Amino acid sequence: MTEKPVSLRIRLKQVGFTQGNQMKLYGHEFELLGEPIFGGDNLVFVDAIEKKSGQLRRVRIPLPIVKMANAERSAA
Repeated sequence: MTEKPVSLRIRLKQVGFTQGNQMKLYGHEFELLGEPIFGGDNLVFVDAIEKKSGQLRRVRIPLPIVKMANAERSAA
C-alpha cells in the first residue's frame, strides 16, 4: 500500500471511520465493522451493518469526507 492510502486511512479513522463506531450515512444508521477499504483515488468504502435491517453492507464513504480527509492530510 502506498503512503497516500495509509495516511488517508489514518485520517479517516481519526474522524470516526473505525470498527465499532456508529454512524448515520445516506439516511441509514450503521455500525462499522472494519477499516476503510480503498477502491480508487477517491473511492473509499467501509463494511458495516445497517442497524434497522441487520444486513451487512459495504458503504461508500461520502466524497466530501474523503476530500476533507485528503486536504487535512496534505496540510499536516
